[in-house]
Amino acid sequence: MRIAGAALNQTPIDWENNLRNIRTAIEQAKAAGVELLCLPELCLTGYGCEDLFLSDWMPAAALTHLQQVRPWTEGICVVVGVPVRLNHRTYNTAAVLRDGQILGFAAKQFLANDGVHYEPRFFVPWVAGETTTVEFEGESWALGDLTFEHRGVRFGFEICEDAWRPDDVRPACRLTGRVDLIVNPSASHFAMSKTDVRYKLVLNASRNFNCTYLYANLLGNEAGRITYDGEILVARNGHLLKRNQLLSFKEVDLEWVDVDFATEQERAEEIAALPAPDEYRELNQALGLALFDYVRKARSKGFVLSLSGGADSCLCAVAVAEMVRLGVSELGVEEFKRRSGAFDPAKNEVVQAGAGGAALQEVQEPNTENPIPKTENQQLVGHLLTCAYQGTVNSSDDTYISAKDLAESIGARFFNWGIDEEVSGYVGKIQGALGRELSWKTDDLALQNIQARVRAPGIWLLANVLNCLLITTSNRSEASVGYCTMDGDTAGSISPIAGVDKDFVKKWLRWAETELNYPGLRHVNALQPTAELRPLEDKQTDERDLMPYTLLNRIERLAFYDRLSPRQVLDTLVTEGTGFEREQLATFVRRFYSLWSRNQWKRERYAPSFHLDDYNVDPRSWLRFPILSGGFQEELAGL
Repeated sequence: MRIAGAALNQTPIDWENNLRNIRTAIEQAKAAGVELLCLPELCLTGYGCEDLFLSDWMPAAALTHLQQVRPWTEGICVVVGVPVRLNHRTYNTAAVLRDGQILGFAAKQFLANDGVHYEPRFFVPWVAGETTTVEFEGESWALGDLTFEHRGVRFGFEICEDAWRPDDVRPACRLTGRVDLIVNPSASHFAMSKTDVRYKLVLNASRNFNCTYLYANLLGNEAGRITYDGEILVARNGHLLKRNQLLSFKEVDLEWVDVDFATEQERAEEIAALPAPDEYRELNQALGLALFDYVRKARSKGFVLSLSGGADSCLCAVAVAEMVRLGVSELGVEEFKRRSGAFDPAKNEVVQAGAGGAALQEVQEPNTENPIPKTENQQLVGHLLTCAYQGTVNSSDDTYISAKDLAESIGARFFNWGIDEEVSGYVGKIQGALGRELSWKTDDLALQNIQARVRAPGIWLLANVLNCLLITTSNRSEASVGYCTMDGDTAGSISPIAGVDKDFVKKWLRWAETELNYPGLRHVNALQPTAELRPLEDKQTDERDLMPYTLLNRIERLAFYDRLSPRQVLDTLVTEGTGFEREQLATFVRRFYSLWSRNQWKRERYAPSFHLDDYNVDPRSWLRFPILSGGFQEELAGL
């Protein structure tokens, strides 16, 4: 039998988009002679519908829209992920359709309830071995723990989380000997290096349960925070039969393979090893795809970025350039422009970017020395990304040059203006109100923060004028300890790298300079990360204000990924041999936990961020923590 999986780039309750992609996948499968097609989990509604799954109307609307799919399945068996609501309970199911008929609904038995997943809030797990009936407009179908048969091939289901449970409890253990094929429609979120785990999961399942295993994942940034890599895997008895390229910019990515179910295949004793994951390249592809989907699904005209010349803002700028390069490479220029929705097809616009662009050009610094013609990709970047350097007396020439050269090298529009006048105005007002001078000795944090906050109104105005998304650039390390100014450098519509730690950001930039050929990064890669908010003679650096970033990241991971107590964190650091004495490590641990506790309110207010690593500190996706707490006072005193 020729079987296939299709990764679909869906959007919550975008019925037109979702049905179009489902139909395209079915048509492509039919054209390829596919006999059984697996589509991803909840692909009809979208996986990220959140509390809409608790309503009566939305699952009912999904069942209504499923009827449109029926005539498309003439001559093919298709699996479609859809929620079903019965007796005020919602079930996550895989509908099986063939020749215009619905054969039944297989229900998910185990629900994901860790990390970024909160499925038990929306769904009820199905009990193994039980079945019931779904009724709709005079028809009825079976729902529950079901198996099916198509052209002599018996198949059953695991739906995403079902496959991540131990082998002695997951559905596959009860399907052994009863089916030839296990089908797994999934919505498994992207995280760096996760594909290696998923690959072994599928191969081991096919070997341990003596079956063919078909896996199909969602694709793209579906609902804002979570990106799906669109992985398709087919394995048989421990042998990999098919695996696709991940993180495609396509709306539909179909892969098929022929399996001879009549012939016994030797079971593989060893699972083939994959090359070590390249996390730099994975992050690059995922970030580019996530930005592309975000800008088009938000119906925006591009991005605006306050480009400071530091590591975080430079990574964000390169990410947009890579979004263009990767998207154009896969889709072609015209399809990239059409899909992005950021270009006016009537004007065939490339460089001009929205209302007000011509007036803003007047403040852009002209290049008087024989301007180099822009490549097509640079012109696209110039349309989609506008940057501004907002300097003060505390800004250095080094960061200005870093920002300007990088923007020009990737083709982004670049503006430069100062904010000293605005800073002085606010400081003067408060000095007048209080009747005293503000000084660095008595008002250090306040004087730092006002510079960051004054940058926000102008860059927001530019984003509004251009109808663009404002990127904020905070990373995970800064979020953990609140090393940011609320309503200043945190201002923005989207925070792409808030889930990535600072040490990885620095390493990625060095990799991108050489491996991706961005010579404009040479300046930032020579700089120490600094907020540049204190007087230049103070020689402010991030790590002097906080602690070495590698140590900060290690404390963060031990505390909240491994969930250790402050004492356990300190003991682990001492055992690992960090190069610091125990007393100094205890100071760093106290500093981390104190800053973490007092800054939860900032993390609650961060712009939406992408989940890119195996964990993040976003309280709306991965890590909950009280805004008000005891701040670990007893635990820290005991160190």
